[in-house]
Amino acid sequence: MKNIAVLTSGGDAPGMNAAIRAVTRSALDQGMTVHGVRQGWQGLVDGQFQRLSARDVGGIIQVGGTFLGSARSAEFRQESGRSKALRHLSQAGIDGVVVIGGNGSQSGSFKLSEMGVHVVGVASTIDNDLVGTDITIGADTAINVTLEAIDSLRTTGSSHNRAFLVETMGRDCGYLAMMAGLAGGAEVISTPEYEVPPPEIAARLRAAFERGKTHAIVVIAEGVQENAAKIMAYFEAEREHTGFDLRATTLGHVVRGAPPRAFDRILATRLGVGAVKALSEGTTGVLVGYQKNEVTRTPLSEVVGRTKPVHVELVELARTLAK
Repeated sequence: MKNIAVLTSGGDAPGMNAAIRAVTRSALDQGMTVHGVRQGWQGLVDGQFQRLSARDVGGIIQVGGTFLGSARSAEFRQESGRSKALRHLSQAGIDGVVVIGGNGSQSGSFKLSEMGVHVVGVASTIDNDLVGTDITIGADTAINVTLEAIDSLRTTGSSHNRAFLVETMGRDCGYLAMMAGLAGGAEVISTPEYEVPPPEIAARLRAAFERGKTHAIVVIAEGVQENAAKIMAYFEAEREHTGFDLRATTLGHVVRGAPPRAFDRILATRLGVGAVKALSEGTTGVLVGYQKNEVTRTPLSEVVGRTKPVHVELVELARTLAK
């Protein structure tokens, strides 16, 4: 393995740059040539390659997002688009590809590996819903950014006897909302897997108010059907029965662009190095993840088409502690 490419795909996550840095420098240390692929899968289809040196990835370990850019590609989903990507890889003499991303990205990795390309995935998504890893790059930072917002809102809520509805990212998976809500002592946590309807949210907040609480926090994932707008409309109609004045805050993409915390920088570094090691050993079609404090490899065939749900015991734990 002498010539490899690295790309980032799907939603960006804090720590992606640290992973690119680790892939590049560990590959160079083994005498490989490294090419960065601009704009994810679409860049692979278009042949947007940039040769990377050690200096090109200097000063990025602390920066959120991905300096290579990320874009989903409808063209890559078609066999014709993947054939174009394969042709560009062959023309550039690239022997292997490292794909840093989440579920959609690793589905693309699997497709490429089925075409005979040496591909290794690196687990990176703030949702932490990838099978084959206990934790993904970006999840820890996203939780901490969300938690900081919850802590600040709790402080101002106590000053004004208010409840705050905090909507955070999580279209299909509620891991981020659940973990930040648990760490932040939220009274209610609603996720796509375990949704809490507005009447029950109102009842829980009313009970908290009657127990003498001076504030309350509701954390919801963006993917719940009873979204922030519906919950706020319900509370507006039932204001006199809920005790608290409820205000809404949507965090959105602020959790993606934050500087990666130490854990994510180290995790990204270990997984990036692990991906290069896998390629150098001739291993392909695997996801490099982190399980039981070890860097591991899981066949992409066992990863794609599956997600890791929020554990039901966390739901019960959140309910028990919100007293």
